[in-house]
Amino acid sequence: MSGIADFDSLRREMAENAERPEGPARNARAEQLLAEAEKLGIPLAVIEALGHQLKVYNYSSEKDKMFVPFARLLRMWDERPEDFDEYEVHSLHWVFKWMSSGMLDQPHVPLASIEKWLGEMEHRYRLAGHSERAVRGAEFSVAAHLGDIPRAERAYAAWLAADRDSMADCHACELHEQGWWQVQRGHDAEALELWAPVLEGRYTCAHEPHAVLASSLVPLLRLGRTDEARAHHLRGFRLVRGMESMRGAYADHVEFCALTGNEARGLELLAERPAYFTDSGQPRSRLDFLSVVTLLMERLEAVGLGERQVPGPAGRTWTARELAAHARAETLALAARFDERNLTSGVSERARARMAQPPLVERLPLGVRTARQVSAPAAPAPAPVTAEAPDLPALLAEARRMSDTLRPNAMDAWAAVSRAAADVDLDARDRAEIADHEAMDRGPEGAALFERAAELYAEAGDPGEALAARTRAAYVRALEGRVDEALAAVEEPYDQVLALYAEDATGVRQTASVLMGRARIVMRRVLDADGTAGEAAAEAVLAAAEAAVRELLALVGGYTGDDVRIASRGAEAQAMLAELAVRRGDLETAVELFGRATAAFVEAGLPWFAVEYEARLAGLAHHLGDISGAERALRAALEHGGAHLEAVGRAQLHLQLGEVLGGRGLSVEAAEHALEAAHWADEAGESRTLGAWARQQLGGFLLRQGRFAEAAEVLESALPDLSAETHGDGAVVQTQWWLGDCLSELGEHRAAAERRLQAAEIARHWPEQHDHATLAHLAAESLGAAGQSADADRAYARAGELWRSLGNVHGLVRSLRARAWLALRTEEGAGAARESMAEAVRECETPLGAAGTDEEARQRLVAELGHTHRQFGDLLARSAAEDADDDSIRAALEDALAQVTEAVVVFASLGDDALDSRTGAELAAGWLEADLGRPARATAHARAVLAAYDGAGDEDETAQERRSEAEQMLQVVEEQGAG
Repeated sequence: MSGIADFDSLRREMAENAERPEGPARNARAEQLLAEAEKLGIPLAVIEALGHQLKVYNYSSEKDKMFVPFARLLRMWDERPEDFDEYEVHSLHWVFKWMSSGMLDQPHVPLASIEKWLGEMEHRYRLAGHSERAVRGAEFSVAAHLGDIPRAERAYAAWLAADRDSMADCHACELHEQGWWQVQRGHDAEALELWAPVLEGRYTCAHEPHAVLASSLVPLLRLGRTDEARAHHLRGFRLVRGMESMRGAYADHVEFCALTGNEARGLELLAERPAYFTDSGQPRSRLDFLSVVTLLMERLEAVGLGERQVPGPAGRTWTARELAAHARAETLALAARFDERNLTSGVSERARARMAQPPLVERLPLGVRTARQVSAPAAPAPAPVTAEAPDLPALLAEARRMSDTLRPNAMDAWAAVSRAAADVDLDARDRAEIADHEAMDRGPEGAALFERAAELYAEAGDPGEALAARTRAAYVRALEGRVDEALAAVEEPYDQVLALYAEDATGVRQTASVLMGRARIVMRRVLDADGTAGEAAAEAVLAAAEAAVRELLALVGGYTGDDVRIASRGAEAQAMLAELAVRRGDLETAVELFGRATAAFVEAGLPWFAVEYEARLAGLAHHLGDISGAERALRAALEHGGAHLEAVGRAQLHLQLGEVLGGRGLSVEAAEHALEAAHWADEAGESRTLGAWARQQLGGFLLRQGRFAEAAEVLESALPDLSAETHGDGAVVQTQWWLGDCLSELGEHRAAAERRLQAAEIARHWPEQHDHATLAHLAAESLGAAGQSADADRAYARAGELWRSLGNVHGLVRSLRARAWLALRTEEGAGAARESMAEAVRECETPLGAAGTDEEARQRLVAELGHTHRQFGDLLARSAAEDADDDSIRAALEDALAQVTEAVVVFASLGDDALDSRTGAELAAGWLEADLGRPARATAHARAVLAAYDGAGDEDETAQERRSEAEQMLQVVEEQGAG
């Protein structure tokens, strides 16, 4: 390391080090800088270097190192106070508070030393003339830690009663501590009320709202405010993720995961911070962390995952059970050290209570993907039923009841019958039904079993059911793509069942079953004919299918009995007709028929059968522009599916409904459905496909609500799974775009620029280049905000070229104006800035002079010209260097005034539509006239603004602001004249 030659260089190095990430590397650099400061022979340099070292230690995992540099600083102050400047005197007294809390965090520091330190702090603050507020706050912290409630309450009251002065903690930190105490006293709602100004962003600091967001998680869960808890987790974890010093807050987020069914995410959090298991510089935060590690690991044990491998202290692999035992032992050992120091058992009691917490929410979807899925072990298979078991008749009766009423889990009931009957000699009818349902459960592999069932039904004397089973065997062939073979196989059962029905030798149910099977086979031919047959042939296939379906409807259409199987045939037939209408392009008829089908299923008490067709109905309604109809159908599908919906189907319905609601601008409810979609997609094992779509949509809906941190977390979670091959490059670009917007709002400008540039690179290859231009422009904005002026200028230049190629004057002009403002910051300075702004003016004026511009476009160009003149004037006024001679400054202001005056004229030509823009320019011109010593002209501008808003109501905020500024101008001009 090269030596530091002077005090200014030392200060620059300390400022750069302060911006580095928290951690041992930053601390080590501070130690090097102290050594360099000592070589300079300047006492204040050593004082500042010690203060810097203190600060980086405090904001790291090595807090225990603070005491040595502070003791040295205090000795230097006692020996030579004149070596301290005003700032370092303030800093010295400020860090007294850090020493107080720092001692509490170290169990080896005796209680007597802490109490003595409190007295020393009080004495020195009194000598320095400071309020007691910080002293009483420190005393409260000591008493609360010791569990001395009466003393804590007295100190708390005295803390709040004392005057705030320069030694008081910031409002955000004070409110955090006050809310924490309310939580300890069992007053969750009061705590959240105290924290509201911090959570809303009214009070912030380096560690707030980070800590308040973390502290609020469990109180919110206890109060049942789960949506807020989820939001605080997503927003808060993002803030603490990279801050090494916030292990306690990090632990709160792990605890939240353990209490909400998000054990998998909790494991991911542990994996991100392996050093937290062992960092010993702040034992109290390590105690907090190990407490929640224990909670999480014991939760995994409770759900049967004790043998699962989990992240833990480096050097070996850990199972959840092993880590639970290790973390519990470490927690209690640490707590015992604190209790031994404190002469109480309070720390151990609080740690045990924290480790023993039961889950507060069974399932709280977070919207972010968890890479390490945690799932309960597979349920054990039901115990086999012996041949002698008396349950078989009951099992048979229950299975028949469930299949007769078409219950969704009827197959499970028949599987139980099959197991129970393995070694039992049953009659032919029973064996037929068992074989029939086993065949249904096998799907395409069930053809042979259906044929066996048919033989058994015939043996049992039920020829109609035998024909129905043969029809089901034929349909299996159709499902395998052997449609012609299936049609040939179904003709004989079809003819025979009609003959039997005509002779009253079989019933409606059996006949309908055969007709339905035949109709389904013919419908498969319709699907196979899509796009492969000529128009006449296709119509013939459609006609044959419709005839088969209508024959079925003729049989069951007027049925009014209580056999739900027959009723379901009629409902399914309506749905088949709807599908045929779709094939013919008659979507309105299809919507009507799907509506009839779903209503019939619901009326028959079979709402879960309606779900598939309600989803189809929703898609058609959406296609036809009937958004309300689509919404109704999707809501009905979710309601009717209920607990019977498979996870993937539930995810799809929630996602579709979210998209519909989002299209209507209902982003709050849309986000709720996208969140559910993401959860159910994960449950279905579709995280990388459907889950990524859902997260992408959820992020967009959160962005619309201004919930930027939550949206960023969700979008970052979605991106790794989104691919051009699966989701399309448009989805990837949109996600990067949204994420860039979020990061920009969060002030993470470098990261925002990176996302926008990545999106622009993909969009560069698209035939239509508007998105590419927009993204390049946005990336330039982010680069400029990040202080990367040269890169920003190149990006604006590229955007400008794209805007020009697209014929977009507005985009081109705005890129030129942005380059002008950038140039003003660089070595090129005012000259380059003037040229860019002058070019922007020319680019506005050129199309205005061209023939054929429609009136609306002309008005927009005139407004753009006005804004460009206005910005040109502002730029020229700011380009006047403070150290320039009076003539140069005056010339710059005159040029600025000329541009602003031109802006007034341009805006005035647009009439009332540009009133606010004109008055803004009028005021700017007035101030310039005042600076140039022309009070009469300044007054004229001010009065013109007042006249423009004569009669404006109080609800017009812009009018009130403009009037206030004009009156202020009149007052300033009057005072200048009087002077």
